Amino acid sequence: MCRVSDLRQKEVINIKDGSRLGYVDDVEFEVASGQIIAIIIYGQSRFFGLFGKCDDYIIPWCDIEKIGEDTVLVCFNIPQKQISAKRTGFFASLFK
Repeated sequence: MCRVSDLRQKEVINIKDGSRLGYVDDVEFEVASGQIIAIIIYGQSRFFGLFGKCDDYIIPWCDIEKIGEDTVLVCFNIPQKQISAKRTGFFASLFK
């Protein structure tokens, strides 16, 4: 038996690449049936929050492989960001 408050203390590890994703911050569930749909891990802030934060991870319940005593193992494909190759503006010529 596990409560939602117990999930918040567990670290989430991706078994595809062995990376630590963080701790469970929130849970998404369906109100009508009461089933958990996904767990949410908020992105880390960058430089004391001055430069925003990283993207949040929303991991569907079907991607959770095992919930252990201290960790949650997931099999999750982390979306890759598209890096724009074309730079415009005044400083674009300086960073070629």
